[in-house]
Amino acid sequence: MYVHLTQMKEGEEGVVVDIHGGIGARQKLIGMGITPGTRIRVLKSSPPGPIIIAVGSSRIAIGRGIADKIIVRRELQ
Repeated sequence: MYVHLTQMKEGEEGVVVDIHGGIGARQKLIGMGITPGTRIRVLKSSPPGPIIIAVGSSRIAIGRGIADKIIVRRELQ
């Protein structure tokens, strides 16, 4: 199932499949290591604050606006 990163709950995992943003958003996310094919896990997702995700051994905080541009294939647990 494909969802926006903002629709994922804490503890859920998935694989990034696309980024629906302009060149600036794409470059920013690529610089953080978030590209199609990247496995991520949501650590914290409490509105209105940022979403904190695990990418490999890194922890990254992403604002909800840019997180809504990230399309993820949700992994069933």
